Amino acid sequence: SNTNHEHDQPAHLRLRDPKIPELVNLPEYAGPESRYCPARVYEYVPDEKNQLKLQINAQNCLHCKDFQACDIKDPKQNIKWTVPEGGGGPGYSVM
Repeated sequence: SNTNHEHDQPAHLRLRDPKIPELVNLPEYAGPESRYCPARVYEYVPDEKNQLKLQINAQNCLHCKDFQACDIKDPKQNIKWTVPEGGGGPGYSVM
């Protein structure tokens, strides 16, 4: 999306309950977060104990809030999307 965020900016993608991905979404739904975002914003990575944990790569976000992939496709509606600081948005160069 050609969007740059300041390095000290608060994350615009947050989990309402950080335990839900590993306790509910991964065992019950096979971790849908890793599949519903084409920009690979959400991925499950092994922690130091080799347990899968959800990692949010907010810098990859395409700001597709109009499509609401985060809101609609999350089984527990656990992802909270907020407007990034700074007023900058996507700068699509091909459109």
